[in-house]
Amino acid sequence: MYSRTCDRRTFLAALGAGAATLALPARGDELPARKPNFVVILTDDQGYGDVGCFGAEGFETPHLDRMAAEGMRLMDFYSAAPVCTPSRAALMTGCYPLRVGLPDVLFPQSKIGLNPEEITIAEILKAQGYATGCFGKWHLGHHPEFLPMRHGFDEYFGLPYSNDMIPSPERPPGYPELPLIDGEEAIETNPDQTQLTTRYTERAVQFIERHKDEPFFVYLPHSMPHVPLFVSDKFAGKSRQGLYGDVIMEIDWSVGRILDTLKRLDLDEHTLVFFSSDNGPWLIYGDHAGSAGRLREGKTTTFDGGQRVPGIARWPGRIPAGSVCREVAAMFDLLPTFAHLAGSAPPADRVIDGRIIWPLLSGRLGVQSPHDTFYFFRSDELQAVRAGRWKLHLPHTYNRIETPGTGGKPGKYAQGTIESALFYLPDDPGETRDFAAAQPKVVERLTAMAHAFEQDLIADARPPGVLAEPE
Repeated sequence: MYSRTCDRRTFLAALGAGAATLALPARGDELPARKPNFVVILTDDQGYGDVGCFGAEGFETPHLDRMAAEGMRLMDFYSAAPVCTPSRAALMTGCYPLRVGLPDVLFPQSKIGLNPEEITIAEILKAQGYATGCFGKWHLGHHPEFLPMRHGFDEYFGLPYSNDMIPSPERPPGYPELPLIDGEEAIETNPDQTQLTTRYTERAVQFIERHKDEPFFVYLPHSMPHVPLFVSDKFAGKSRQGLYGDVIMEIDWSVGRILDTLKRLDLDEHTLVFFSSDNGPWLIYGDHAGSAGRLREGKTTTFDGGQRVPGIARWPGRIPAGSVCREVAAMFDLLPTFAHLAGSAPPADRVIDGRIIWPLLSGRLGVQSPHDTFYFFRSDELQAVRAGRWKLHLPHTYNRIETPGTGGKPGKYAQGTIESALFYLPDDPGETRDFAAAQPKVVERLTAMAHAFEQDLIADARPPGVLAEPE
């Protein structure tokens, strides 16, 4: 249930009046005199090893590599879930997905979505005078009351859910055609997906151009490289890794378009750009999936291959060029961090799991992660916990790849099982050497922390939004 002292409208009004700025934590880092712009570029199912500066092979990502060279690579950056909807719910709300009632993937038949009572990163920034635009995949509810413009965005253009959610023999009868939405109106069905990356990018560029003289927040969640893969003619056949590599190269082009636009408009030094993926690679698709690098498993699992994702942050003059962060940070940290930098604060009337990571991004020496622990959920099941460099898996089953697919067709899963297992990630990012027997006190401590957190979260969980039934 909600436990809060003021309603959503009251809180947003207070933000707009600047009241919440008094609640800023004393971090010792100077806020910029001018409110910074924010751009979040999010890909879909791109693996930890699918960026050049993170070790990609078979294709090049010069613009992402440039972004890292001019900013920071976050080597221990986590999505809050190993699948689409919950990871995006965490980004928008600053919370673990289970806390906001969205621990599972939504489908076109779903009658729930992001609760209108949740306060999103867009709403916090909008109350501070920001122009806000979302261009790409939303996947937090496709009914009008759940779409971006009901959650703080001035503009929206994109798909309401995943690009594979289309009629097919595997889908239930009556499955709807895939809509492309502008605002809250479906302007096309079954759009040409080879043009999605380009169309999202151009709409984002146009938004930046129109709002260059005021603070803005651009959220650019690409539909790719979620299967089925599509790429425009300008990148078809360009990589050495087939269609998947072509798709990543086009996404890299998109990043370049955003960076070039900021430079052309003299906005570089006023804009924090953040790049990441919603979860790890969908390995069941084989040659149409990416790579988790040295990490274990991929999408749908709580091994690091499912949730540790490439993170790159760039803000010339503010984030040290060529820097590397090896402290734990997570997708839900963007909300409190952006709020802080905009001179605001996250809502104080509810639990927010994210923490301000600006001290990490700004490269202050000796700063450690604000997270003593990070918890890994698959749906509503707590499966693992990381504390410092240790990661403990609680007993659970998972989807193990038995046979990878080819040509866009999925392969075959087998059920994997893991008992209580303890891994030391700095020496073993692939989670292969179990220290549980050698470190029983660590296992006991992390197990107790996991169970205590799970009970606290369940007790404080908030409901999703539910589609209103017609009278």
